[in-house]
Amino acid sequence: MQRPFFKAIGVLGVLLLIALGAAWFSHRSDASERASSAPQASPAPPVLGAPSAVPPSGAGAPTVPGERKPKEDILPMPGCWEGVAEFDKNGSLETFRQALSAAAGAGDSELLLYLQERLTELIAEDPGKALQVLAWAEKSSPPELGVYMEALKRAPAVHQPQVVERLLKMGEDSGAQPSNRAAAMDALESQKRLSASSIQRLKALAMDPATDAAGWMATRTLGRVMKEDYERTGTFAPYWNELLEVGEKSEDLAVRLLALEMPSYSDPLIGGESMDRLAAIMRQDPERDVREMAAFRLAVTEDPQKALEAYRTAFPLEKDECVRWALFRFAVRAAGPGALPLLQQMAAQDPRFVQDYQDFQRLYAEGTVDFARIWLGVQERHRCTIEEGAPHQ
Repeated sequence: MQRPFFKAIGVLGVLLLIALGAAWFSHRSDASERASSAPQASPAPPVLGAPSAVPPSGAGAPTVPGERKPKEDILPMPGCWEGVAEFDKNGSLETFRQALSAAAGAGDSELLLYLQERLTELIAEDPGKALQVLAWAEKSSPPELGVYMEALKRAPAVHQPQVVERLLKMGEDSGAQPSNRAAAMDALESQKRLSASSIQRLKALAMDPATDAAGWMATRTLGRVMKEDYERTGTFAPYWNELLEVGEKSEDLAVRLLALEMPSYSDPLIGGESMDRLAAIMRQDPERDVREMAAFRLAVTEDPQKALEAYRTAFPLEKDECVRWALFRFAVRAAGPGALPLLQQMAAQDPRFVQDYQDFQRLYAEGTVDFARIWLGVQERHRCTIEEGAPHQ
């Protein structure tokens, strides 16, 4: 049986709930009456481009009343350039020059790249079209020149004998602009092989100091075609023999250096007479960069002991610390741990290399064999690393 106190509490609670309910219904009724008596505002007009509160299903943009949703997305092809869609559909070699002139005038690099790719497709395997493009290129200047020559370089027709001959003549033309001659040499880089006569003509251009940039490009072309031919067929001697002569006799430092560098991109094993000629360059060239490059070239050889003897002979004659450092470390590349006795001898002749000898000795004692890993473990103590183009001190 409940006590009177709890009965009183229960009655008060019920009365309180009734009072709150009455107040809430009164408030709702007053608000409804005020809303019904107030003037009705017109709905706000839709704002074009304003975000929708609830985006339509599957889309992030609003749907404007009356707008018809396309059935599928429309991708821009190939861009927003006026007339390009028509050219892409109906363009020909005859209409190409006009399109290129307009693009060059606008300074649109993306459009120029697109036209270059289209020109490669238009030339394809047709040597006649390739020769026509070369005729235009001979009378052009950048940026049109670059479009013509890059497109031709990538087209299959560039391998046709008549096209190769025309490119060689363009490079040999002493009356042509240097940029045009260099561009012709660059276009020949995509060859899979070069005939003996073509190799000789490129070497002659490389050796001629009057060719300027074209001589440097001719050297690079010899090296890059050598890489392609070597990787496909194992043939490199016809190219390397001429590059080596360029490295020996060119009057241009940059050309000599590049000629000796080019085998680095395919790393054929050097042997025989080439090693004697490289050793002579390593001892006699007036430029330290070239002597260092000759030391590097000697390290990839089929006769490591002969390379070590060349380094042994050159070290006491060499006065430049950085060239000595090249002789020291490339001896290791040539012969691995077999070079340690020579390194000890070099360190005895020049105390600046004692700690380097100890580094190599320790690394080989620890069981490291691969030269790349050996090199990571050697501390650089000689200030011989310079930025490209910076003068040696």
